[in-house]
Amino acid sequence: MRAQDIVIRPIITEKAMQGIAAKKYTFEVAKSATKIDIARAVEELFKVKVAKVNTVNVRGQLRRQGRTEGYTRSWKKAYVTLTEKSKNIEFFEGMM
Repeated sequence: MRAQDIVIRPIITEKAMQGIAAKKYTFEVAKSATKIDIARAVEELFKVKVAKVNTVNVRGQLRRQGRTEGYTRSWKKAYVTLTEKSKNIEFFEGMM
């Protein structure tokens, strides 16, 4: 898989923005990606050094529209921690 196929999008929430000060970034990633794949993809895309990767499988939530109900899609979230000497990811700089 290519790096662009592994890292799908950044997660931009209040909780995710609090981690930026500690160099922890949150991304939606491909469900089949491993921690090693995610680390390599982030290093390649953003030119940084990754110290640690934690992953979470997010289950789909039950949603109702009138009498019809269904589930939202399930997806995988990755918390990427950079090394102390690594530079920050520029994409997140203007959001703080």
